[in-house]
Amino acid sequence: TDGGELEFYMGGKLEARVPAESLVLGGGAPVYEREWEEPAYYRENKGFDMENVPLPPDLKEVAQWLVQQPNIASKRWVYEQYDTMVGDYNLSLNCPSDAGVVAIRGSQRALALTVDCNPRYVAADPYVGGMIAVAEAARNVVCSGAQPMAITNCLNFGNPYDKTVYWQFVQAVKGIGEACRQLNTPVTGGNVSSYNQSSIGGKNVAVKPTPVIGMLGVLEDARKRVGLAFREKGMMIYLIGVSRNDLNCSEYLVGYHGIENTPAPYFDMEAECRVQSLLGNLIERELIASAHDVSTGGLFTTLLECAMPNGLGFDITSDAEVRLDAFLFGESQSRVVVTVEPRCEERFLDFMIEQRVPMNTLGHVTKSEIRVDDVSYGFVHDYKELYDQAIARQME
Repeated sequence: TDGGELEFYMGGKLEARVPAESLVLGGGAPVYEREWEEPAYYRENKGFDMENVPLPPDLKEVAQWLVQQPNIASKRWVYEQYDTMVGDYNLSLNCPSDAGVVAIRGSQRALALTVDCNPRYVAADPYVGGMIAVAEAARNVVCSGAQPMAITNCLNFGNPYDKTVYWQFVQAVKGIGEACRQLNTPVTGGNVSSYNQSSIGGKNVAVKPTPVIGMLGVLEDARKRVGLAFREKGMMIYLIGVSRNDLNCSEYLVGYHGIENTPAPYFDMEAECRVQSLLGNLIERELIASAHDVSTGGLFTTLLECAMPNGLGFDITSDAEVRLDAFLFGESQSRVVVTVEPRCEERFLDFMIEQRVPMNTLGHVTKSEIRVDDVSYGFVHDYKELYDQAIARQME
């Protein structure tokens, strides 16, 4: 509110008015001005040239390798050891979505909750990586049918007396702040964890900067929630956003090629806001059947995660202007895969023509086979077995 005060209401009645400053530890907490210094690697990253990366001869083999990586493979082995039901409030159990959707008892409304951060992006460019952490969290909330409302955070960094570590911290906080202002999602709280480092070979090595973002969204009508799963064979698949010749910081580039020094993936905050606004309008108009954002693992992983819940496949055509490995595995931001029911297709296309957001047709949902440019990449049940069991096998 204006004037620096928080107002607390119950049942529409104002119960308390508290100066925000008094809720800060000590009231008027001190501000520390530490020295910081841009690290040499940041400049070196900008020299990366994708043309020096060889194109693997068998991208099907790459895809099968990629879905088994711990950052991508199913985390079911972990989360099934805990209560995933949350009573009967968890609406995402039978309808997986980008954000967890939790019912509000006695109401048609629901909460959408997600946690996001890619430390690799933040290490490459803390300002851009900080913005992406917020943007992806909001994108997940929007893909689920909700309106992003606010964030909390957990800022995990190394020793703040290390000038380059403090530079990472400063830039990440600035990026988070800018993204929150653009998306109108206030920071309601959070914490900072410093000195996260280990002694390796007699040298203190800090963790990658990891500003974790927790995002809260609200669905006014839980019946309009949107899942990520393909529903049935024959439905058309569209990509909202732009595919780019961009392999920066991708799981594929780092894990398969062993190349770590690159800038962050392509990101444009204004384009991100347009994509999220458009997606919200599509869902409100009930024009799409599913939505899933492109993130870690790239477009192929996104499509696979859409296909696996119902044992379906996909047949897609790549973009001739984009290198095939970048098209499938690149992690440029602000992209969402959607499907459309035949009865909604004409209205969907008419609506999209009026928008300022790029969109192209990827292909269609198949019975179970996965095809890219008329080349078979195998069947979804084989990928699902690799995806589901990868972490369990490593933990044996």
